[in-house]
Amino acid sequence: MTSASSRPVTLITGASGGIGSALARTLAPDHDLILTGRGGAGLDALCAELGATPLTLDLTRPDTFAAALAGLGRVTNVVHNAGVVELGAVAEQGHEVWTHTLAVNTVAPAELTRLLLPKVRAERGMVLFVNSGAGLRANPGWGSYAASKFALRALADALRDEEAPHGVRVSTVYPGRTATPMQQKVREQEGATYDPAAFIDPATVAATIAFVLNAPRDAQLSDVSVRPGPGPR
Repeated sequence: MTSASSRPVTLITGASGGIGSALARTLAPDHDLILTGRGGAGLDALCAELGATPLTLDLTRPDTFAAALAGLGRVTNVVHNAGVVELGAVAEQGHEVWTHTLAVNTVAPAELTRLLLPKVRAERGMVLFVNSGAGLRANPGWGSYAASKFALRALADALRDEEAPHGVRVSTVYPGRTATPMQQKVREQEGATYDPAAFIDPATVAATIAFVLNAPRDAQLSDVSVRPGPGPR
């Protein structure tokens, strides 16, 4: 169990941009960070900026996770933030899209959670899933992505009850459309203009996730939706 003087160690997937990098900067003053991604200059620069530990993971290859995690020290919290999206009708998307989407968005979080649970249990920490509004409602053209996010919600719900006896909290955050590179790609696929000002600021989602992570232990914020605020910004 973590001593009162120890800083929590938080692992964030998909940390090199968007919500992930905003969350890393939000948590850096109070958390020791392990930032995962596919590697590269962006992740290295962020880790250098924040004094974080980089961890290269290929989320399409869960069979490589155990070796990648070998020698890892304490882990208090795991934030599953990485994700992929490819829009298309069910009648048009082949199994390759479905397999890739489910592998990254659902299978990888399940396997990473399984491998890290002993460490998280020892810390009485938290597993937090960054889901999506598509994890609550499936719209036309979003079948494969929504299916992966519905499955992620099921994973979180089952895990929450399974891990309660071990003192592990499990939360899901459902952001609405957020001004990220992923959203820019979605808008291109929709044939629409990308205007960051029209969407939630990644720092706002990061602040919400940090609030959930840092909530007192007598509370568990199981499901939190983040939607655009009313009126002009």
